[in-house]
Amino acid sequence: MNQHPHYILLPANGFFIAFSLLIAFLLNLLPWGQWVGVPDFVALTLVFWSIHQPRKVGIGIAFFMGLLMDVHDAALLGENALSYTLLSYFAIMIHRRVLWFPMGVQALHVFSLLLVAQMVGLIIRVFVGGAFPGWMLFLESLIAAALWPVVTWLLLAPQRRATNRDDTRPI
Repeated sequence: MNQHPHYILLPANGFFIAFSLLIAFLLNLLPWGQWVGVPDFVALTLVFWSIHQPRKVGIGIAFFMGLLMDVHDAALLGENALSYTLLSYFAIMIHRRVLWFPMGVQALHVFSLLLVAQMVGLIIRVFVGGAFPGWMLFLESLIAAALWPVVTWLLLAPQRRATNRDDTRPI
């Protein structure tokens, strides 16, 4: 069985966390958000930071990002906020467990978290009189879970670098 090396990571920089959430928000603002299957980048980034840095990114930041997305989507105020808050809460609940699994199993956990968040938003929309958008809506969670290894590699990259470079050090 081939194990991937476990890196000793540097502490996450708060500015980098804020920058990644800003980039995710800007990606959600792009007009491709109305296409079928385009993942919710804010939700994916929130799951990542809630799993990897639960003390820095928690329910409060998830609620704030949800309010921003509610305003952008012209959705019922609190719809995305509730979904993101629950998403962050469940991600924080399982964060220690998820990190021990290989990347594929982590992606399955992320898929289930994103699916629950999507279901909450869908139930709220249908409850207030919206129409069911169809089963293709859940393709977003599947694509976001498929992007999990790429997102993990990108967002952990700044933490993998050594503070002082030494070519003889194996870590």
